[in-house]
Amino acid sequence: MELHNLKPAKGSVKKRKRVGRGQGSTRGGTSTRGHKGAQSRSGYSRKKGFEGGQMPLQRRIPKRGFKNINRVEYVAFNLDTIQKLADKYSVSEFSIEKMRELNFIKKNDLVKVLGRGELTKPIRFTVHACSASAKEAIEGAGGSVTIVE
Repeated sequence: MELHNLKPAKGSVKKRKRVGRGQGSTRGGTSTRGHKGAQSRSGYSRKKGFEGGQMPLQRRIPKRGFKNINRVEYVAFNLDTIQKLADKYSVSEFSIEKMRELNFIKKNDLVKVLGRGELTKPIRFTVHACSASAKEAIEGAGGSVTIVE
């Protein structure tokens, strides 16, 4: 076998459908587009979600609820989770920079400490928000909380 006698597999190469080349080609006249209607015209493009005139799905389904544009989303950390992380990474300070460094949070995330669980050693916190029960538990364990704006 050499390069000059290579051939594709039998039946793998098909001829392109040539439309609009006269009646003798079997695809003259309407050029496989049917008779009349928008789809037979040049430049036709169907609208996104168009269902042939039937009421489209996105209009049949009712609107529900709303999205509050003033909502503030926090990444929540409970005290039991913080205790595990502090033991694992031997950390005595949980600042926003330290959390970013350890990949606990992303660049623009806001951090809130919540009160589930308990702390066994004093930890200093620098966070965006803290619940009252968490603050009480942190100060009870000898730590401190600094709220950042």
